[in-house]
Amino acid sequence: MLIRSHDDSSDDEDRWRPFVESQGFGHLVAAGVDRPVPVVVPTQFVLRENTIVLHLAKSNPIFDCLAENDQVLLSVAGNWAYIPGAWKAVGDEDPRVGVPTTYYAAVQLTGTATVMDEPAATAGVLREQLAALEPDGDYIDPIEHGAKLPTIRGLSIVITDVRAKFKYGGNVDDVHRTHIAEQLDARSGPGDAAARAQIDV
Repeated sequence: MLIRSHDDSSDDEDRWRPFVESQGFGHLVAAGVDRPVPVVVPTQFVLRENTIVLHLAKSNPIFDCLAENDQVLLSVAGNWAYIPGAWKAVGDEDPRVGVPTTYYAAVQLTGTATVMDEPAATAGVLREQLAALEPDGDYIDPIEHGAKLPTIRGLSIVITDVRAKFKYGGNVDDVHRTHIAEQLDARSGPGDAAARAQIDV
């Protein structure tokens, strides 16, 4: 993805990590070898330290890709809001000439995937995901699912590269960013609050 210098947060782990953790859902992309298009799998995941863990059905076509090439990319995007051109006008500026845009965050995590076939290892992945998603612990231990475990596989992805874009008016001054933040507060539509929270004013 195109990342301009004022949107680049790739080196700011304190910004991209909480965003990725709060989303918890993304698109896992595997290219395989000599395929016309990659395989793209929407999936839930858990990010822990430098590793992503998740599970998928054993029949998922992504595993054929991983047998050819263990390099993958997890794409996570969200906190987006449409910004009308008129919102970019402050004071005597003509609102008709403002250029509309979309504010959003996008993080792409590249890494090396390891497939886990053993039921015990898959159960370990499920424990991590359940602990994150159901912290009250009101469920049986995944190993108790027995015969169902061989129908899924765990994936562990060690992150090797992070590309993070937070496009929230970093190219304009505080006055214009503040004006857009106020407009988002006033509109209060779907996604507006999440986008507003990312604006640095």
